[in-house]
Amino acid sequence: MASLKDMRVRIASTKATQKITKAMQMVAASRLRRAQQAAEAARPYADKMSAVISNIAGAAAGSPGAPALLAGTGKDQVHLLLVCTGERGLSGAFNSSIVRLARDRAQALMAQGKEVKFFCVGRKGYEQLRRLFDKQIVEHLDLRSVRQLGFVNAEDIARKVLARFENGEFDVCTLFYAQFKSVIAQIPTAQQIIPLVVEAKAANTPVTSYEYEPEEDELLSGLLPRNIAVQIFRALLENNASFYGAQMSSMDNATRNAGEMIRKQTQIYNRTRQAQITKELIEIISGAEAV
Repeated sequence: MASLKDMRVRIASTKATQKITKAMQMVAASRLRRAQQAAEAARPYADKMSAVISNIAGAAAGSPGAPALLAGTGKDQVHLLLVCTGERGLSGAFNSSIVRLARDRAQALMAQGKEVKFFCVGRKGYEQLRRLFDKQIVEHLDLRSVRQLGFVNAEDIARKVLARFENGEFDVCTLFYAQFKSVIAQIPTAQQIIPLVVEAKAANTPVTSYEYEPEEDELLSGLLPRNIAVQIFRALLENNASFYGAQMSSMDNATRNAGEMIRKQTQIYNRTRQAQITKELIEIISGAEAV
């Protein structure tokens, strides 16, 4: 059995850990509000841009001059998985849930005889994926030095992805991230961004005809690359909010668990101390009676 001194050290250590987790919870809570506002502000723009491009693409999809970002390469053999995760841990299952979704997709594709490549954005996803797919990771981007995410960060990632597509390194690109729902709910999401997936309109949806200047193909040549950057930017913002939400929830649980450990450790300490005092009293009384 541990001595009373060891027990006191253990209780003090647990209390120190509780203070750290509580402080991390408060920091995550303060940063979550701004990150959540940024993610929610980006959603309407990203959704509307997708809708506008889908509307234009509906007329251009079958034309011979349709951009490759819309029409694709004509093949479905090589897949690039763009996996966006966090740079830090202590956030529950936030990082691992995104990695699990990407890993399952990769294994399903390889089972079909497809070739899979990874582009990792974020240290945690890279560290997990390289254990299984080290040779298939073609690029890793670390954003630890970025204090505040901006559209320029998404543009940099989009340029790297587009350069690889233009060089014929892959046929399909799928983006993986966590969509922020609430502090306790972050949804792992997979979104195909190359070639663009044009959603079919419902049968009862009224068809509106537009005339474009310049032509649809020329418009799409400029809009499609920007749309990729916009969708990546949205994913980065959603991930940022999801990370702080997951970390806040995780640190709250850790603080509660530490409190429960302190209660149990203190109870054991008091019982042990009481037993030791009782033993000493019995020894004193026995010694007095012997005299």
